[in-house]
Amino acid sequence: MRNHTTALLCFSILAYLPLCMSLSAQRWIPLFEETSLNGWEKTTFGGDGKITIRDGVLSLGAGTMLTGIRYTEPEKLPTIDYEIEMEARRVAGFDFFCGLTFPVGDLQTCATLIVGGWGGGVVGISSIDHLDASENNSTGYMRFEEGRWYTIRLRVRRERLEGWIDEKVVFDADISGKSISLRPGDIELCAPWGLATFQTTGEIREINLRRIESDQ
Repeated sequence: MRNHTTALLCFSILAYLPLCMSLSAQRWIPLFEETSLNGWEKTTFGGDGKITIRDGVLSLGAGTMLTGIRYTEPEKLPTIDYEIEMEARRVAGFDFFCGLTFPVGDLQTCATLIVGGWGGGVVGISSIDHLDASENNSTGYMRFEEGRWYTIRLRVRRERLEGWIDEKVVFDADISGKSISLRPGDIELCAPWGLATFQTTGEIREINLRRIESDQ
């Protein structure tokens, strides 16, 4: 009887493990503190705008060109099979108010999610096959209202990059066999994890990341 009970208990535990692993894989991890840039550092581009964080809201002020920050412990975060989500809004300006630089597969292979670029309406990835967010298979267009918060989510898999804004799919890019890289220039200083704006004041909050199960 004891052996039978033990066997049932072991079977129940084994049956429960996949569910536990699945739940663990889906747990969101906050990447920002409410009142400090702990874990991040300001990226010096030259002509940077003012950077502040208050009540959990990161403000990247309009600079001569780029204003941004970089994560200081990238080795602690995944490089593939993950999602990152945040809320962002344009406060002033006419270009991208959220430029998220992120790794794809390893810390040396990175790209940037552009939200509101090229005059204010382009959404996409820079770069795929050395083509900017305005001219590759991730390119999309949206009208962004100044002062309105948008929920932005990015999913990174080995062969796909997917993006949503306010739960609407804005791109679903097949990257199998394609080259992934950053646009040459100052944005490279944000790698492998960073946030930036271009000649625009943007605010970002509720930045969270989670691992997802591999599709391989």
